[in-house]
Amino acid sequence: MYKDIDLHLSAGQILEFKLPKTLIMRYQPIDSSLFINNRRKIEKKLKPNSLAIVHSSDEMPRNGDQTYTFRQNSDMFYLSGLDQEKTILTLFPNHPDENLREIAFIVETNDHMVTWYGHKYSLEQASAISGIKTIKWLSQFDSILRDFMTRANYIYLNIEENAKFVPDIESRNHRFAKELKEKYPLHEYERLAPFIIEERLVKEPEEIKILQKACDITKDAFNRVLRVVKPGLMEYEVEAEITHEFLRQGASGHAYPPIIASGVNNNILHYNQNDQICKDGELLLLDIGAEYANYAADLSRTIPVNGKFTPRQREVYEAVLRILKQASKMLVPGVTIDSFHAKVTKIMEDELIKLGLITQSDIDNQSAAAPAFFKYYMHGTSHFIGLDVHDVGNKQLQLQRGMVLSCEPGIYIPQEGFGIRLENDILVDYEPVDLMANIPIEPDEIEALMSLQAD
Repeated sequence: MYKDIDLHLSAGQILEFKLPKTLIMRYQPIDSSLFINNRRKIEKKLKPNSLAIVHSSDEMPRNGDQTYTFRQNSDMFYLSGLDQEKTILTLFPNHPDENLREIAFIVETNDHMVTWYGHKYSLEQASAISGIKTIKWLSQFDSILRDFMTRANYIYLNIEENAKFVPDIESRNHRFAKELKEKYPLHEYERLAPFIIEERLVKEPEEIKILQKACDITKDAFNRVLRVVKPGLMEYEVEAEITHEFLRQGASGHAYPPIIASGVNNNILHYNQNDQICKDGELLLLDIGAEYANYAADLSRTIPVNGKFTPRQREVYEAVLRILKQASKMLVPGVTIDSFHAKVTKIMEDELIKLGLITQSDIDNQSAAAPAFFKYYMHGTSHFIGLDVHDVGNKQLQLQRGMVLSCEPGIYIPQEGFGIRLENDILVDYEPVDLMANIPIEPDEIEALMSLQAD
């Protein structure tokens, strides 16, 4: 059927492939060995005679008969690389038929679907992308599931687990878990999420390359902004420049709602209305990141709208930059986000004193519940980054080589009409690697680049 696809198994049973010419992807193809390895890591953690089931994301309704742009469930993508709706993955490592130990079920392509919605994966294409030998149509899932349930003792289901966020809408994984327990109440059910979370935290080399690509696209978008920002521009016009560059380079768009905050909006941590005028003398705080192959970049920069920092703006900017430089060197194996943040706040206290914002007496008389720095620095310094911009993991987890985190100190002074945040993405190592080291950040460099704007 597809003469230009090359599928064969090597002696090591690793699926090698060339994607068919008919399959065009927004991002560069990812070697299936990444997803094969990811599945092996999870399968090793399952109890004997276990079945694991993972669903794709829902197509989320928007209004009328429209849906939001589809974005794959991060765990599904991590395990399969399949970036398509209505997909189910089953893992049954002990099944006696080796062809049924891994199956991906995908929606069946037909002429009607192609006419209305475009091409969907063929069986061969899904196999090439994921490295899964057995691909079946979604219509076959129920009958195969019934057979699996007569054989498996333990059923691992993947309900998303996030300590900070509980969505109002149940996911497809959640709905399926309730349905399955009702049909098969006597099985032993287990949580798959802890295993996936543990493995997603440490990035494989291929993942780091993808993250670097997301960072590089974000760099080009920021450089584009430096060429156009001037008094009178609307915040949404700046957002449009960023979006253009993201899409032009094959990103799916923004990894999160972009923050384009001018003037007093600098001080709103999650501002994203992006509908105000950038005025002469103000600062423009950008918190942006491209999403490439479902991996997120996360950058913050603060620039002068007119291309020149005032003396006070530069003074505060340089204080934040000093904190960033010191803090980024501290993201090493063995520390936790909590202990890292505690060290950063000590540096922050010294800088706030130098800026005349707090005094040593304020620090001496502070309470644990209301530290002196919190008036000007009220958020954390770091979070994990990966397939989610606020990726899996917790603040008490000891960092390991290969993890990627943000480093984002800020100082916010509403009474002076501005705030400054600077943020880079850091790869944890004994000598941490700044994935955004080539993105302009020095105030002299920012001013010099903005001075090159064409009239």
